[in-house]
Amino acid sequence: MTTRLFNQPLGGNEMPRFGGPATMMRLPTQPTTEGLDACFVGIPMDIGTSNRPGTRFGPRQIRTESCMIRPYNMATRAAPFDSLQVADIGDVAIDTFNLPKCVDIITDAYRDIIKDGCKPLTLGGDHTLSYPILRAIAEKYGPVGLIHVDAHADINEHMFGEPIAHGTPFRRAVEAGVLDTKRCIQIGVRGTGYAADDFDWPREQGFRVVQVEECWHKSLTPLMEEVRAQMGDRPVYLSFDIDSLDPSIAPG
Repeated sequence: MTTRLFNQPLGGNEMPRFGGPATMMRLPTQPTTEGLDACFVGIPMDIGTSNRPGTRFGPRQIRTESCMIRPYNMATRAAPFDSLQVADIGDVAIDTFNLPKCVDIITDAYRDIIKDGCKPLTLGGDHTLSYPILRAIAEKYGPVGLIHVDAHADINEHMFGEPIAHGTPFRRAVEAGVLDTKRCIQIGVRGTGYAADDFDWPREQGFRVVQVEECWHKSLTPLMEEVRAQMGDRPVYLSFDIDSLDPSIAPG
C-alpha cells in the first residue's frame, strides 16, 4: 500500500516570497487535470466589461499575490492541501476579439477540465465567464445551485443591445436551464439601480436575494447555516465578485 503524496504550496521559508514559480500559491503546474481533485485555472478576459477594463490581468495578479497565502486556516484548522491533489493548469486561451466565440471556447475548455470530476477554481476575468462555465457544469451534473456574492445581480436582459456581457450571465443561465433556481442565493447586492425593481427578477425566478443592508451590524453565521441547508449535498457553483467588497478595501 502506498501513501498518496499531495502537492503543497511552496512556503516562504523554502523560497523567498518574491521567488519561485508564478503559479497559484506557487503550486506545481500541469497541462491537464489528470489525477487532480481540484485545479486553479485562469480566464484572462475583460472584453465583456462595460466600464473599466483590466480584469484580463486578474489571473496573473491573483497568482502574484497568492504567494503570501499559507496552507492552513488558523480559525477553522482547514488543511485542504493535506487531502486534495491540487495544481495550477494555466489559463484558458480565449479569443480577445470575439466575445460570443470566447463564450464557446470557455465552455469547451471546462468540459475537458471537469470530465473526470476535477473541481475548477477559476481566476477571472470579467463576470461574463460564469455563464459558459455553468453551461459545461450543468452538462455533467445537471442544474446546479448558486452562491453569488456581488454588488450587482448581473441579470440584465441586454447591455447595449447585446445578450452576452458581464451584466447578463445569470439571466442567460436561468434561461438556459443550467441553474437550480430554488438553490440560488445572491448575497450583498447593493447601490443604485436603473429601476426600483432591479433585484426582483431573480426573486421571481426563485432566488433568495440578500441585499447588503441585511448584512450590516450582525453576524452572518446564521445566514451561512441557512445557505448550507438550502444547498444540501448537491453540486453548487460559488461566484465571488471583487466589487462585493467595499471600494475602500478594493478601490481598483
